[in-house]
Amino acid sequence: MPKLDKVLIANRGEIALRILRACKEMGIQTVAVHSRADRDLKHVLLADESVCIGPPASTESYLNVPAIISAAEVTRASAVHPGYGFLAENADFADQVERSGFVFIGPTAETIRLMGDKVSAIDAMKKAGVPTVPGSDGPLTDDDERTLEIARRVGYPVIVKAAAGGGGRGMRVVHNEEVLLSSIEVTRSEAGAAFGSDVVYLEKFLQKPRHVEIQIIADGKGNAIHLGDRDCSLQRRHQKIIEEAPAPGIPPDLREQVAEACVKACIEIGYRGAGTFEFLFEDGGFYFIEMNTRVQVEHPVTEMITGVDIVKEQLRIAAGEPLSLQQDEVRFTGHAFECRINAEDPQNFLPSPGKVTTFHAPGGLGVRVDSHLYDGYTVPPFYDSLIAKIITHGENREVALARMRQALDELVVEGIRTNTPLHRDLVRDAAFADGGVSIHYLESKLED
Repeated sequence: MPKLDKVLIANRGEIALRILRACKEMGIQTVAVHSRADRDLKHVLLADESVCIGPPASTESYLNVPAIISAAEVTRASAVHPGYGFLAENADFADQVERSGFVFIGPTAETIRLMGDKVSAIDAMKKAGVPTVPGSDGPLTDDDERTLEIARRVGYPVIVKAAAGGGGRGMRVVHNEEVLLSSIEVTRSEAGAAFGSDVVYLEKFLQKPRHVEIQIIADGKGNAIHLGDRDCSLQRRHQKIIEEAPAPGIPPDLREQVAEACVKACIEIGYRGAGTFEFLFEDGGFYFIEMNTRVQVEHPVTEMITGVDIVKEQLRIAAGEPLSLQQDEVRFTGHAFECRINAEDPQNFLPSPGKVTTFHAPGGLGVRVDSHLYDGYTVPPFYDSLIAKIITHGENREVALARMRQALDELVVEGIRTNTPLHRDLVRDAAFADGGVSIHYLESKLED
């Protein structure tokens, strides 16, 4: 059994601080790697050791695999936690970490590859009984007649997707047969240039779906549990803005049925660590779209309603321990929301880096703030604009939402612009308060 006595955190910002806190609780030493622009990050200041791995550009630092491996070697770390983003779902990185003699805190490289390719992921989910979107059931070929027949069977509109795509990139909606084949060729060309693979597939395009996901944890030893679901439908350009758990308005029997299918799938593919099954939900139907083989930005809402520390579970599993609890021991209590606070102009959404002159975090019963900000910290212009996550919990959805309204009113970030005004508006929006808005709701609202 591997011993996790020192963990290298291969990330930055709030998730790096989140991982450091979990390690400290478990008596594990920490190594913070950072770019030259990030020497003043909170977790870098708090870590047992820190190593500068390159200049500000992420390609030369946080995506620099040899530099990260070297940092693990010189500090004699035992494991690497990738967090989310950067190299978290890079199978080659996971493979190199393991081959270099370190523990990769996440799934095996083989599993990351399986679930990272959307075609193979959908195929694996079908075999496990997880509901999927009607479509081509694999890559589209050069047989145009077959492609046209698939689209007729599925019914327009359809969406053409790059198998290696992600983050809202590499997809195109097609509304009629006349432009289907040309749209496929354009998507293939774009996918080849952006992702190094021109493999595309076709699915039914759902008109007004919700984005609902299910959190699982598995130990790679044949044991897996789910920690319920989340609704992440408030999105702008496929980027989540507000998340909540549990997803409102889903029948309990359907909720449990799909969650159990996800658990079964994890056992069948030998999954290890934390992971999330993402679905589109429309007219009472769940449709699998992809699996994230890492901890999610929105994991705190699940932690708030279950009391399970997902990062600590990741660490235990990486150390070779079995799951610390069984499914019947998971207790769901109340409701939780998370608002992603970004350093960006609330009107045009342009990044707003700079020095934070004042930071005051909200507080009170049921309020949690995950943030690396502090007075005097300078937000660099080189990375994702997420600077804080405000999370609230209450005995029901109404109480959790009321606490979020108050928490956002208490939040103070001066010196830079943030999207806090947008959040203050959204948590007072009547349709959102009712629950169950679609993934298109926010963009439609912003256009009004």
